[in-house]
Amino acid sequence: MSKQSDSCPTLDRLAFTREDFDYLRHFVAAATGIVAGDDKYTLYYSRLAARLRRLGLADFRAYRDYLKQNPETESIELVNSLTTNLTSFFREPHHFDFIREQIVPARRRAGDKRMRIWSAGCSSGEEPYSIAITLLQSILDIAHWEIEIVATDIDSHVLASGVEGIYAYDRIAHLDATLRERYFRRDPASDGARVSICEEARRLVQFRHHNLLHPWPFHRPFDVIFCRNVVIYFSQDTKRWLVNRFAETLADGGHLFMGHSESLYRTSDRFDSCGNTVYRLQAGVDARDGAGGAP
Repeated sequence: MSKQSDSCPTLDRLAFTREDFDYLRHFVAAATGIVAGDDKYTLYYSRLAARLRRLGLADFRAYRDYLKQNPETESIELVNSLTTNLTSFFREPHHFDFIREQIVPARRRAGDKRMRIWSAGCSSGEEPYSIAITLLQSILDIAHWEIEIVATDIDSHVLASGVEGIYAYDRIAHLDATLRERYFRRDPASDGARVSICEEARRLVQFRHHNLLHPWPFHRPFDVIFCRNVVIYFSQDTKRWLVNRFAETLADGGHLFMGHSESLYRTSDRFDSCGNTVYRLQAGVDARDGAGGAP
């Protein structure tokens, strides 16, 4: 990092030193596992400056003191400010095709009308609602199935948006017209500029605030886990630990879906690749070996 980035000398900027940056990124890494390299200096400043101004703080040293005095509440706001929530309905559509064409037919053949799915890192809800719509399309007798979609994220702000289930119309403009009309409702109060997710999809999804590094509150295994574009922010050790935990949390033969730029290469040998960034837990593997505690 150059000397120029060690401080913010101009009058319209809040003082942000290398010491401030190191303190905050180490705090975030310890709390969430998200690792920030030196190249994230500007991002930390730009994302957090607005927070400091809302709090009426003069500089980042004062913010560090505020964080120490209010660790529980402010750590949530800190993480909310720094996390990236790029998402869309039916992002990476081949994953939803896999559910429709592979997973649902396999459950039917097995005579098993139960399915438990976890959307880990669900952001503002587009991913779990896309899963719910896929199941509604694929299972005509869904009223006779036991379906549960658990959607979690570390960012409490985007979770609130998911619970609300209301989106700008341009978020669904790319979808097929039949799908838009069937699963979304125009909000008359906004002159059609916003839509809400249909009640059938909403009923399938449960939103929960959850930090992946904290103890997992799940007591029954999942058949499918979506964790897409999340592990790219973690160290290799944390990624390995997390994938081991996913293996421990999946039912036998369960599936793990990852993002387009992610893979399990040199991370885990407990899964077999069965599609584009789709992995199946190997049968007969003791997934608990090596999971251990959080790194």
